[in-house]
Amino acid sequence: MRIAKFQLWLTCAAMLWATGVQAQKPKGSTSPGILHRAAPEFARADLAGRSIDLKSYRGKVVLLNFWATWCAPCQIELPKFDAWQEKYGAQGLQVLAVSMDDGDAPVRRTVRRLHLDFPVVMGDAKLGDEYGGVLGLPVTFLIDREGRVVAKLKGETDLAALELKVKQLLAK
Repeated sequence: MRIAKFQLWLTCAAMLWATGVQAQKPKGSTSPGILHRAAPEFARADLAGRSIDLKSYRGKVVLLNFWATWCAPCQIELPKFDAWQEKYGAQGLQVLAVSMDDGDAPVRRTVRRLHLDFPVVMGDAKLGDEYGGVLGLPVTFLIDREGRVVAKLKGETDLAALELKVKQLLAK
C-alpha cells in the first residue's frame, strides 16, 4: 500500500513538473519537429479560385499565417501583414494566409473589410497537422528563401520583432 501511494505521488509530481516546464516555454518558440526543415508543401485554391502552390514561392521569404475570422489577435495582425506585403514584396516577401474557419463566407467578408492584398486559402486539420499542429490562433511561420521553416510564432506576436526577423531574412 505504501509503495502504491509513493508511485501515485511520484506520478503526480512528474505531471506537475512537466506542466510547469511547458508553461515556462517561451512564447513564439518553434516546434523542434519542423524548425530548419523543409516547409510542408501544399497547393490550394485561394478565395478567387487561383491555384496557390507553396513551392512556387521558393526564392522568396514566406510569412505563412494560420488565422480565423473569430480570432481577435488575427484581426490586428492581418492588416500589418498586408502593409508588409506592400512594403517588402519587391524585396522578396510573400504573405500567405490560411483561414481555419469552417466556411469561406465570413473569410471573404473579412478579406474585403480589411482590404487584404495577398493570397488567402482555406485550411483544415490535415494542413494544420502537417505544420506540427495548429492549436490556438494565430500561428505564423517564417519560411526562408530555400523553403525551410525558420520560425513558428504562436499567439499574439510582437509585431516589431517579427518585422525585424522578416527584414533579416530578406537581407540574406
